[in-house]
Amino acid sequence: MDFKHLPRDRLPLYTGPQAQTHRSNAWNKSFFTLVSLCILLLLSRNVSLSYHSGHAPIVRNPAYLITADHGAVASENKRCSDIGVSVLKDGGNAVDAAIGAAFCIGVVNMFSSGIGGGGFMTVRIPPSTPGEASEVYTIDFRETAPALANKTMYVDNPRAATYGGLSVAVPGELRGLEEAYRRWGSLSWSRLVQPSVVLAAEWTVDVELAKRIQTKSSLMLDNEDWRAVFAPDGKLLLQAETIRRTNYSRTLATIAAEGPDAFYKGPIADSIVRKVQEAGGILTHADLEGYTVNVERAVQGTYHDKKVYTSHAPTSGPVLLHMLNLIERYDLIGEGRTPLNMHRIVEAQKSRTKIGDLLYSSNSTARVAEISTKRYADLIAANLTDDRTHPPEYYNPEFDIKIDHGTSHTSVVDNDGMAVALTTTVNLVFGSQVLDPETGIILNDEMDDFSTPGIPNSFGLWPSPYNYPEPGKRPLSSTTPTIMEHADGSFYLAIGGSGGSRIFPSIFQVLLNMDWGMHVSEAVEYGRLHDQLYPTSVDADNTLPASLLYDLRRRGHNVTVLDINRVAAVVQAVVRKDGKIYAASDSRKNGIAAGY
Repeated sequence: MDFKHLPRDRLPLYTGPQAQTHRSNAWNKSFFTLVSLCILLLLSRNVSLSYHSGHAPIVRNPAYLITADHGAVASENKRCSDIGVSVLKDGGNAVDAAIGAAFCIGVVNMFSSGIGGGGFMTVRIPPSTPGEASEVYTIDFRETAPALANKTMYVDNPRAATYGGLSVAVPGELRGLEEAYRRWGSLSWSRLVQPSVVLAAEWTVDVELAKRIQTKSSLMLDNEDWRAVFAPDGKLLLQAETIRRTNYSRTLATIAAEGPDAFYKGPIADSIVRKVQEAGGILTHADLEGYTVNVERAVQGTYHDKKVYTSHAPTSGPVLLHMLNLIERYDLIGEGRTPLNMHRIVEAQKSRTKIGDLLYSSNSTARVAEISTKRYADLIAANLTDDRTHPPEYYNPEFDIKIDHGTSHTSVVDNDGMAVALTTTVNLVFGSQVLDPETGIILNDEMDDFSTPGIPNSFGLWPSPYNYPEPGKRPLSSTTPTIMEHADGSFYLAIGGSGGSRIFPSIFQVLLNMDWGMHVSEAVEYGRLHDQLYPTSVDADNTLPASLLYDLRRRGHNVTVLDINRVAAVVQAVVRKDGKIYAASDSRKNGIAAGY
């Protein structure tokens, strides 16, 4: 495995005759000395620099391109990428590696995901005989509304959808991982879980967890359930300090020995139900025991010469395909990253559509099937204009769609071309903020992803009837675990992300960056644009050229420049190209991929 550190832009360090010219100027000499000292200081802290439009350098987290021969895992935490690769080295396949990495993320990045949450997975099964087509499936293990849920349950107290027991939906992660393992796993189940059992017993706080502990300081200090783990001596744990999730380690050990049923039945289930109900929730044993996953062939489309496989509604996979269908009519590859093409990319993001749980929406199956088609893109493309953008009403928004949050993504490919794009979540950071102290499990607040009827948002849009809570229903999601193949059917890429409504626009832009010749890490790291109609603003990373932002403003976009280091959307991807595997984890969340 080759770790290659990636500088974004080279600093103007003067050498040779140019250096002699600058040394003749005292001011420039002083400036050069100051910049050099800053570089030494920053390098000693293992950070990266980039320049933006001639202004002062922007400090970035380090990014790495991983090159491998046999397989790779791109997760949002290096420990978990390494655990996934260790599974591959032991003879496991991509599904095994993804499961191992997912359990690890639930330990060390518990603020993003864990067995108290749910998610979606896209799995590519390579052909057993050359010349045959691969099979690509999706597994929907999204959390579901408890049986006692109803459409108006949050009308009088919207905050109850976000925090506390009433925000907890039925967790699906373990059933999803179990289903993938039952169909395609190769190593023993305990082999996949055991590394996380050991890890949960004791590890050291990573930089991202340290940030989240600080931002949730009152929760950690004022609630005994949380204080025992994250502030054990009455002081918040800091980066590099030892952390122990002893009871969670015991829970994982039970699951390793007895399988996922131990979560949905028996003492662990008893403890979960008791804690959620004590916190005001409606989760029952029947909800846990009755949870099921959905498995089906992936939604399929094309983008130029690539085959695209992605997840069904209630995810935003169909919307990602729609955006690719819109943008491929332009010659972006030939024309390059022009201001006009960046305007087109922003306009394509505004083509949000009405998606819901197919079992609960009238005529939804036909509507969602249409969204991903070329014909539907032809209809929408007629409304896109090159000269300017338009007010939100021009795009005919009908309903307010809840913006989901949090989440973690892992992409894997093995030596045989089996690939997995796995997105898991507990929704908000630390989910519902309900932690069961007996099991150590942090419960999701996925009920917050439903819409509450009767109350328009601040822009006058009414909540979507496609997304009201109902018993057993799955809320909308912006996740888009996606796999792509070359025209000949060989594996090309597995990709996905976290970051709520920014997920699929970010994946969309990473794919376009690769069209423009960037390798996968450059494509992930490049600055992004985001527009979701409301609020009427284009979020722009502060590494993007000032000339581009000027042109967007000239076309009528209300551009807001934001720090690229904020955790907005985070993308992980693995690519096979020219016989090599390349993997990248987004530095925005300090992720590092691994391979061998």
